[in-house]
Amino acid sequence: MTLSVLRLWLPGALLTLAGCGHPSGVMQPVALTVATSGTTQVDMLVATTRQPSGDPRTLFNGERSPKPYLTDVAVSIPQKRDAGTVQWPRRLPPNPATDFAVTRVKQLDTVSEGRAWFRKHIEGGHALVFIHGFNNKYEDSVFRLAQIVHDSGMQATPMLFTWPSRAELTGYEYDKESTNYSRTALEQSLRVLAQDPNVKDITILAHSMGTWLAMESLRQMGIRDGHVNAKIHNVILASPDIDIQVFAKQFAEMGSPKPKFTIFVSQDDRALAASSFITGNVSRLGAIDPSKEPYRSRLEEAGITAIDLTKVKTGDSLHHGKFAESPEIVQLIGQRLMTGQTLTDSNISLGQGVAAVVGGTARSVGAIAGATVAAPLTAVEQSSPARRKPAATVLEDTLHDEPQSSPLTQCTPMESERHVRP
Repeated sequence: MTLSVLRLWLPGALLTLAGCGHPSGVMQPVALTVATSGTTQVDMLVATTRQPSGDPRTLFNGERSPKPYLTDVAVSIPQKRDAGTVQWPRRLPPNPATDFAVTRVKQLDTVSEGRAWFRKHIEGGHALVFIHGFNNKYEDSVFRLAQIVHDSGMQATPMLFTWPSRAELTGYEYDKESTNYSRTALEQSLRVLAQDPNVKDITILAHSMGTWLAMESLRQMGIRDGHVNAKIHNVILASPDIDIQVFAKQFAEMGSPKPKFTIFVSQDDRALAASSFITGNVSRLGAIDPSKEPYRSRLEEAGITAIDLTKVKTGDSLHHGKFAESPEIVQLIGQRLMTGQTLTDSNISLGQGVAAVVGGTARSVGAIAGATVAAPLTAVEQSSPARRKPAATVLEDTLHDEPQSSPLTQCTPMESERHVRP
Protein backbone atom coordinates (compact mmCIF):
# COMPACT_ATOMS: atom_id res chain seq x y z
CA MET A 1 0.00 0.00 0.00
CA THR A 2 1.60 3.27 -1.07
CA LEU A 3 1.52 6.41 1.01
CA SER A 4 -0.85 8.15 -1.40
CA VAL A 5 -3.28 5.22 -1.32
CA LEU A 6 -3.09 5.12 2.47
CA ARG A 7 -4.01 8.78 2.71
CA LEU A 8 -7.18 8.10 0.74
CA TRP A 9 -7.98 5.00 2.78
CA LEU A 10 -7.14 6.31 6.25
CA PRO A 11 -10.23 8.51 6.91
CA GLY A 12 -12.63 5.67 6.13
CA ALA A 13 -10.69 3.24 8.31
CA LEU A 14 -10.71 5.65 11.23
CA LEU A 15 -14.41 6.27 10.85
CA THR A 16 -14.97 2.53 11.05
CA LEU A 17 -12.76 2.44 14.13
CA ALA A 18 -14.76 5.21 15.77
CA GLY A 19 -18.21 3.77 15.13
CA CYS A 20 -19.83 1.97 18.07
CA GLY A 21 -23.31 1.18 16.71
CA HIS A 22 -25.00 0.45 20.03
CA PRO A 23 -26.95 2.36 22.69
CA SER A 24 -24.89 4.14 25.32
CA GLY A 25 -25.54 3.86 29.02
CA VAL A 26 -26.00 0.14 29.70
CA MET A 27 -24.44 0.03 33.18
CA GLN A 28 -27.75 0.44 35.01
CA PRO A 29 -28.41 -3.04 36.50
CA VAL A 30 -31.45 -5.02 35.35
CA ALA A 31 -33.16 -7.84 37.21
CA LEU A 32 -33.05 -11.45 36.07
CA THR A 33 -36.35 -13.30 35.86
CA VAL A 34 -37.48 -16.90 35.47
CA ALA A 35 -37.65 -16.31 31.72
CA THR A 36 -33.90 -15.57 31.66
CA SER A 37 -32.81 -18.55 33.76
CA GLY A 38 -30.66 -19.91 30.91
CA THR A 39 -28.24 -16.99 31.00
CA THR A 40 -24.64 -17.19 32.20
CA GLN A 41 -23.21 -14.65 34.65
CA VAL A 42 -19.66 -13.31 34.59
CA ASP A 43 -18.46 -11.61 37.78
CA MET A 44 -15.54 -9.18 37.52
CA LEU A 45 -13.66 -6.66 39.61
CA VAL A 46 -13.17 -3.38 37.77
CA ALA A 47 -10.37 -0.95 38.66
CA THR A 48 -10.33 2.39 36.89
CA THR A 49 -8.59 5.75 36.74
CA ARG A 50 -11.64 7.23 35.03
CA GLN A 51 -13.66 10.01 36.57
CA PRO A 52 -17.10 9.10 37.99
CA SER A 53 -19.85 10.32 35.68
CA GLY A 54 -22.49 10.74 38.38
CA ASP A 55 -24.89 8.78 36.16
CA PRO A 56 -25.70 5.14 37.06
CA ARG A 57 -26.21 4.40 33.36
CA THR A 58 -22.54 5.07 32.57
CA LEU A 59 -20.78 5.05 36.00
CA PHE A 60 -17.54 6.54 34.65
CA ASN A 61 -16.64 8.87 31.77
CA GLY A 62 -13.46 9.38 29.77
CA GLU A 63 -11.88 12.06 31.98
CA ARG A 64 -9.03 11.36 34.39
CA SER A 65 -9.48 10.85 38.12
CA PRO A 66 -6.73 11.61 40.66
CA LYS A 67 -7.77 8.48 42.61
CA PRO A 68 -8.60 4.97 41.36
CA TYR A 69 -11.97 3.31 41.93
CA LEU A 70 -12.98 -0.32 42.44
CA THR A 71 -16.34 -1.73 41.36
CA ASP A 72 -17.91 -5.18 41.61
CA VAL A 73 -19.75 -5.81 38.31
CA ALA A 74 -21.80 -8.78 37.09
CA VAL A 75 -22.73 -9.25 33.42
CA SER A 76 -25.41 -11.64 32.17
CA ILE A 77 -24.77 -13.32 28.81
CA PRO A 78 -27.69 -14.75 26.80
CA GLN A 79 -27.84 -18.43 25.97
CA LYS A 80 -28.29 -18.01 22.20
CA ARG A 81 -25.49 -16.04 20.58
CA ASP A 82 -22.50 -16.45 18.29
CA ALA A 83 -19.20 -17.02 20.09
CA GLY A 84 -16.79 -14.14 19.68
CA THR A 85 -19.51 -11.49 19.62
CA VAL A 86 -20.80 -8.97 22.13
CA GLN A 87 -24.57 -8.95 21.86
CA TRP A 88 -25.37 -5.28 22.45
CA PRO A 89 -28.98 -4.31 23.16
CA ARG A 90 -30.83 -2.51 20.38
CA ARG A 91 -32.82 -0.57 22.95
CA LEU A 92 -32.70 0.13 26.68
CA PRO A 93 -33.11 -1.41 29.12
CA PRO A 94 -31.37 -4.57 27.87
CA ASN A 95 -33.24 -7.84 27.72
CA PRO A 96 -31.06 -10.52 29.39
CA ALA A 97 -32.73 -13.19 27.27
CA THR A 98 -31.24 -11.70 24.10
CA ASP A 99 -28.63 -9.13 25.17
CA PHE A 100 -25.57 -8.67 27.32
CA ALA A 101 -26.89 -7.01 30.47
CA VAL A 102 -25.40 -5.70 33.70
CA THR A 103 -27.11 -7.35 36.66
CA ARG A 104 -25.05 -6.03 39.58
CA VAL A 105 -22.97 -2.94 40.33
CA LYS A 106 -21.42 -2.36 43.74
CA GLN A 107 -18.78 0.23 44.53
CA LEU A 108 -15.94 -1.00 46.77
CA ASP A 109 -14.32 1.67 48.91
CA THR A 110 -11.19 -0.07 50.22
CA VAL A 111 -8.47 -2.46 49.17
CA SER A 112 -9.68 -4.81 51.91
CA GLU A 113 -13.07 -5.00 50.19
CA GLY A 114 -11.33 -5.80 46.95
CA ARG A 115 -9.39 -8.63 48.58
CA ALA A 116 -12.60 -9.97 50.13
CA TRP A 117 -14.15 -9.97 46.65
CA PHE A 118 -11.23 -12.05 45.33
CA ARG A 119 -11.49 -14.54 48.19
CA LYS A 120 -15.13 -15.06 47.31
CA HIS A 121 -14.60 -15.39 43.54
CA ILE A 122 -11.18 -17.01 43.25
CA GLU A 123 -10.90 -19.76 40.58
CA GLY A 124 -8.05 -22.09 41.41
CA GLY A 125 -5.82 -19.20 42.40
CA HIS A 126 -5.64 -17.89 38.81
CA ALA A 127 -6.27 -14.20 38.08
CA LEU A 128 -6.73 -12.55 34.69
CA VAL A 129 -6.15 -8.80 34.32
CA PHE A 130 -7.55 -7.35 31.09
CA ILE A 131 -6.52 -3.94 29.75
CA HIS A 132 -8.53 -2.55 26.83
CA GLY A 133 -7.36 -0.46 23.91
CA PHE A 134 -8.06 2.86 22.20
CA ASN A 135 -11.56 4.23 21.72
CA ASN A 136 -13.30 2.36 24.54
CA LYS A 137 -16.00 3.53 26.90
CA TYR A 138 -16.23 2.00 30.36
CA GLU A 139 -19.09 -0.22 29.25
CA ASP A 140 -17.25 -1.34 26.09
CA SER A 141 -14.41 -2.82 28.11
CA VAL A 142 -16.77 -4.41 30.66
CA PHE A 143 -18.74 -6.24 27.97
CA ARG A 144 -15.62 -7.25 26.04
CA LEU A 145 -14.04 -8.84 29.11
CA ALA A 146 -17.29 -10.65 29.91
CA GLN A 147 -17.31 -12.05 26.37
CA ILE A 148 -13.67 -13.16 26.56
CA VAL A 149 -14.14 -14.89 29.92
CA HIS A 150 -17.32 -16.66 28.79
CA ASP A 151 -16.13 -17.75 25.35
CA SER A 152 -12.67 -18.85 26.46
CA GLY A 153 -13.97 -21.13 29.20
CA MET A 154 -11.04 -20.04 31.34
CA GLN A 155 -10.88 -20.98 35.00
CA ALA A 156 -9.64 -17.66 36.31
CA THR A 157 -10.92 -14.69 38.28
CA PRO A 158 -11.29 -11.69 35.94
CA MET A 159 -10.19 -8.17 36.77
CA LEU A 160 -10.61 -5.28 34.34
CA PHE A 161 -8.32 -2.27 34.42
CA THR A 162 -9.98 0.50 32.43
CA TRP A 163 -8.15 3.75 31.81
CA PRO A 164 -9.57 7.14 30.70
CA SER A 165 -10.41 6.88 27.01
CA ARG A 166 -12.65 9.55 25.53
CA ALA A 167 -13.83 7.06 22.90
CA GLU A 168 -13.57 9.70 20.19
CA LEU A 169 -12.06 9.59 16.71
CA THR A 170 -9.90 12.63 17.46
CA GLY A 171 -8.85 11.36 20.88
CA TYR A 172 -5.83 9.23 19.93
CA GLU A 173 -3.27 11.48 21.61
CA TYR A 174 -5.48 12.06 24.65
CA ASP A 175 -5.95 8.33 25.03
CA LYS A 176 -2.22 7.67 24.71
CA GLU A 177 -1.45 10.23 27.42
CA SER A 178 -4.15 8.64 29.57
CA THR A 179 -2.26 5.35 29.49
CA ASN A 180 0.81 7.16 30.79
CA TYR A 181 -1.35 8.80 33.45
CA SER A 182 -2.56 5.37 34.56
CA ARG A 183 0.62 3.32 34.62
CA THR A 184 1.35 3.74 38.34
CA ALA A 185 -2.25 2.86 39.24
CA LEU A 186 -1.98 -0.34 37.17
CA GLU A 187 1.37 -1.19 38.75
CA GLN A 188 -0.11 -0.72 42.23
CA SER A 189 -3.14 -2.83 41.29
CA LEU A 190 -0.86 -5.65 40.16
CA ARG A 191 1.15 -5.38 43.38
CA VAL A 192 -1.95 -5.58 45.56
CA LEU A 193 -3.17 -8.55 43.54
CA ALA A 194 0.18 -10.32 43.85
CA GLN A 195 0.25 -9.76 47.61
CA ASP A 196 -3.04 -11.64 48.01
CA PRO A 197 -2.22 -15.14 49.32
CA ASN A 198 -5.28 -16.50 47.52
CA VAL A 199 -3.78 -15.54 44.16
CA LYS A 200 -1.27 -18.08 42.86
CA ASP A 201 -0.58 -16.61 39.44
CA ILE A 202 -1.58 -13.65 37.27
CA THR A 203 -2.07 -13.43 33.52
CA ILE A 204 -2.16 -10.00 31.89
CA LEU A 205 -4.15 -9.74 28.66
CA ALA A 206 -3.80 -6.34 26.98
CA HIS A 207 -5.15 -5.13 23.65
CA SER A 208 -4.01 -2.44 21.22
CA MET A 209 -3.07 0.79 23.05
CA GLY A 210 -3.59 -1.04 26.34
CA THR A 211 -0.45 -3.03 25.58
CA TRP A 212 1.53 0.19 25.94
CA LEU A 213 0.06 0.68 29.42
CA ALA A 214 0.82 -2.92 30.37
CA MET A 215 4.43 -2.68 29.20
CA GLU A 216 5.01 0.66 30.90
CA SER A 217 3.64 -0.62 34.23
CA LEU A 218 5.72 -3.80 34.07
CA ARG A 219 8.81 -1.81 33.12
CA GLN A 220 8.12 0.52 36.05
CA MET A 221 7.81 -2.48 38.38
CA GLY A 222 11.10 -3.82 37.06
CA ILE A 223 12.84 -0.49 37.62
CA ARG A 224 11.66 -0.43 41.24
CA ASP A 225 12.41 -4.03 42.15
CA GLY A 226 14.86 -5.29 39.55
CA HIS A 227 12.28 -7.69 38.08
CA VAL A 228 8.55 -8.19 37.57
CA ASN A 229 6.65 -9.81 40.44
CA ALA A 230 7.06 -13.58 40.27
CA LYS A 231 3.30 -14.19 40.40
CA ILE A 232 2.86 -12.53 37.01
CA HIS A 233 3.38 -15.67 34.90
CA ASN A 234 1.94 -14.70 31.51
CA VAL A 235 1.68 -11.47 29.52
CA ILE A 236 -0.43 -11.64 26.35
CA LEU A 237 -0.25 -8.64 24.01
CA ALA A 238 -2.99 -8.67 21.37
CA SER A 239 -2.50 -6.36 18.35
CA PRO A 240 0.11 -4.37 20.28
CA ASP A 241 0.08 -0.70 19.26
CA ILE A 242 3.69 -0.13 20.27
CA ASP A 243 6.68 1.20 18.40
CA ILE A 244 8.89 -1.87 17.87
CA GLN A 245 12.02 -0.17 19.18
CA VAL A 246 10.21 1.12 22.28
CA PHE A 247 8.83 -2.35 23.02
CA ALA A 248 12.33 -3.81 22.87
CA LYS A 249 13.56 -1.19 25.34
CA GLN A 250 10.61 -1.75 27.68
CA PHE A 251 11.20 -5.49 27.57
CA ALA A 252 14.90 -5.14 28.35
CA GLU A 253 14.41 -2.69 31.19
CA MET A 254 11.83 -4.68 33.16
CA GLY A 255 14.63 -6.83 34.52
CA SER A 256 14.91 -10.59 34.92
CA PRO A 257 13.37 -13.09 35.33
CA LYS A 258 10.52 -12.02 33.08
CA PRO A 259 7.00 -13.39 32.61
CA LYS A 260 6.25 -15.55 29.58
CA PHE A 261 5.33 -13.20 26.72
CA THR A 262 2.94 -14.04 23.88
CA ILE A 263 2.06 -11.55 21.14
CA PHE A 264 -0.79 -11.82 18.63
CA VAL A 265 0.08 -10.12 15.35
CA SER A 266 -1.64 -9.62 12.02
CA GLN A 267 -0.15 -8.00 8.95
CA ASP A 268 -3.60 -6.95 7.70
CA ASP A 269 -4.46 -4.96 10.84
CA ARG A 270 -5.92 -1.72 9.45
CA ALA A 271 -6.09 0.00 12.83
CA LEU A 272 -2.36 -0.48 13.36
CA ALA A 273 -1.70 0.79 9.84
CA ALA A 274 -3.62 3.93 10.78
CA SER A 275 -1.68 4.18 14.05
CA SER A 276 1.58 3.87 12.15
CA PHE A 277 0.52 6.75 9.90
CA ILE A 278 -0.51 8.92 12.87
CA THR A 279 2.76 8.28 14.71
CA GLY A 280 5.03 9.20 11.79
CA ASN A 281 5.18 5.98 9.76
CA VAL A 282 6.72 4.02 12.62
CA SER A 283 6.17 0.25 12.44
CA ARG A 284 3.95 -1.25 15.12
CA LEU A 285 4.77 -4.47 16.95
CA GLY A 286 1.36 -5.96 16.17
CA ALA A 287 1.92 -5.80 12.41
CA ILE A 288 5.24 -7.65 12.09
CA ASP A 289 5.72 -10.92 10.25
CA PRO A 290 7.34 -13.14 12.92
CA SER A 291 8.49 -15.69 10.32
CA LYS A 292 10.91 -13.16 8.84
CA GLU A 293 14.43 -12.54 10.06
CA PRO A 294 15.67 -11.08 12.28
CA TYR A 295 12.26 -11.08 14.05
CA ARG A 296 12.10 -14.86 14.26
CA SER A 297 15.56 -15.35 15.73
CA ARG A 298 15.43 -12.38 18.09
CA LEU A 299 11.98 -13.22 19.44
CA GLU A 300 13.03 -16.85 19.92
CA GLU A 301 16.17 -15.80 21.74
CA ALA A 302 14.12 -13.52 24.02
CA GLY A 303 11.62 -16.31 24.70
CA ILE A 304 8.70 -14.37 23.16
CA THR A 305 6.02 -16.44 21.42
CA ALA A 306 4.46 -14.78 18.37
CA ILE A 307 1.12 -15.97 16.97
CA ASP A 308 0.41 -14.77 13.44
CA LEU A 309 -3.35 -14.30 12.91
CA THR A 310 -3.12 -12.76 9.44
CA LYS A 311 -5.22 -15.50 7.83
CA VAL A 312 -7.81 -15.70 10.62
CA LYS A 313 -11.17 -14.34 9.44
CA THR A 314 -13.62 -12.60 11.78
CA GLY A 315 -16.38 -10.03 11.42
CA ASP A 316 -14.01 -7.22 12.39
CA SER A 317 -13.48 -5.11 9.26
CA LEU A 318 -10.34 -3.57 10.75
CA HIS A 319 -8.83 -6.99 11.59
CA HIS A 320 -7.87 -5.53 14.97
CA GLY A 321 -9.82 -7.68 17.43
CA LYS A 322 -9.19 -11.17 16.10
CA PHE A 323 -7.91 -12.50 19.42
CA ALA A 324 -11.34 -11.99 21.00
CA GLU A 325 -13.66 -12.43 18.01
CA SER A 326 -12.28 -15.75 16.76
CA PRO A 327 -13.93 -18.45 18.91
CA GLU A 328 -10.97 -20.80 18.47
CA ILE A 329 -8.35 -18.20 19.40
CA VAL A 330 -10.17 -16.98 22.50
CA GLN A 331 -10.58 -20.60 23.61
CA LEU A 332 -6.86 -21.07 23.02
CA ILE A 333 -6.20 -18.24 25.46
CA GLY A 334 -8.44 -19.77 28.09
CA GLN A 335 -7.42 -23.40 27.73
CA ARG A 336 -3.69 -23.23 27.04
CA LEU A 337 -2.08 -19.85 27.63
CA MET A 338 -3.90 -19.28 30.92
CA THR A 339 -2.49 -22.55 32.23
CA GLY A 340 1.05 -21.77 31.10
CA GLN A 341 1.15 -24.25 28.22
CA THR A 342 2.85 -23.60 24.91
CA LEU A 343 0.86 -23.36 21.70
CA THR A 344 2.70 -25.97 19.64
CA ASP A 345 3.90 -29.10 21.38
CA SER A 346 3.67 -32.87 21.10
CA ASN A 347 -0.06 -32.73 21.84
CA ILE A 348 -0.84 -30.42 18.91
CA SER A 349 -0.03 -31.69 15.44
CA LEU A 350 0.04 -29.70 12.21
CA GLY A 351 -3.34 -31.08 11.23
CA GLN A 352 -5.21 -30.10 14.36
CA GLY A 353 -5.33 -27.65 17.25
CA VAL A 354 -3.68 -24.32 16.69
CA ALA A 355 -2.45 -25.05 13.17
CA ALA A 356 -5.96 -25.95 12.09
CA VAL A 357 -7.42 -22.93 13.84
CA VAL A 358 -5.40 -20.37 11.93
CA GLY A 359 -4.89 -22.24 8.68
CA GLY A 360 -1.22 -22.94 9.21
CA THR A 361 -0.08 -19.52 10.37
CA ALA A 362 0.02 -20.05 14.14
CA ARG A 363 3.58 -20.25 15.23
CA SER A 364 5.35 -20.70 18.51
CA VAL A 365 8.62 -19.03 17.65
CA GLY A 366 11.25 -21.72 17.29
CA ALA A 367 8.62 -24.36 16.46
CA ILE A 368 6.88 -23.22 13.31
CA ALA A 369 3.47 -24.84 12.91
CA GLY A 370 3.08 -24.00 9.25
CA ALA A 371 4.33 -21.78 6.47
CA THR A 372 2.78 -18.39 5.91
CA VAL A 373 1.51 -17.71 2.40
CA ALA A 374 0.79 -14.00 2.76
CA ALA A 375 3.49 -11.40 2.34
CA PRO A 376 3.73 -8.86 5.19
CA LEU A 377 1.65 -5.74 4.69
CA THR A 378 3.69 -2.69 3.82
CA ALA A 379 1.45 -0.10 5.43
CA VAL A 380 3.44 3.01 4.49
CA GLU A 381 6.54 3.99 2.60
CA GLN A 382 9.55 5.11 4.60
CA SER A 383 9.90 8.84 4.04
CA SER A 384 13.68 8.86 4.49
CA PRO A 385 15.11 5.32 4.24
CA ALA A 386 18.66 6.58 3.93
CA ARG A 387 18.52 8.15 7.40
CA ARG A 388 16.36 5.61 9.24
CA LYS A 389 17.30 2.07 10.25
CA PRO A 390 14.85 -0.68 9.25
CA ALA A 391 12.50 -1.61 12.09
CA ALA A 392 13.88 -5.15 12.18
CA THR A 393 17.44 -3.85 12.70
CA VAL A 394 16.22 -1.56 15.45
CA LEU A 395 14.63 -4.53 17.23
CA GLU A 396 17.88 -6.47 16.98
CA ASP A 397 19.86 -3.57 18.46
CA THR A 398 17.49 -2.85 21.34
CA LEU A 399 15.89 -6.10 22.53
CA HIS A 400 18.78 -6.85 24.85
CA ASP A 401 19.57 -4.77 27.90
CA GLU A 402 22.59 -2.56 27.29
CA PRO A 403 25.28 -2.32 30.01
CA GLN A 404 24.62 1.38 30.54
CA SER A 405 20.92 0.58 31.07
CA SER A 406 21.45 -1.85 33.96
CA PRO A 407 21.08 0.77 36.72
CA LEU A 408 17.53 1.36 35.48
CA THR A 409 16.46 -2.15 36.45
CA GLN A 410 18.15 -2.30 39.82
CA CYS A 411 17.68 -0.46 43.08
CA THR A 412 18.71 -1.04 46.66
CA PRO A 413 16.24 -2.69 49.05
CA MET A 414 15.72 0.65 50.76
CA GLU A 415 14.93 2.34 47.43
CA SER A 416 12.56 -0.50 46.50
CA GLU A 417 10.70 -0.13 49.79
CA ARG A 418 10.46 3.63 49.32
CA HIS A 419 9.05 3.24 45.81
CA VAL A 420 6.36 0.79 46.90
CA ARG A 421 5.27 2.74 49.95
CA PRO A 422 2.10 4.79 49.14
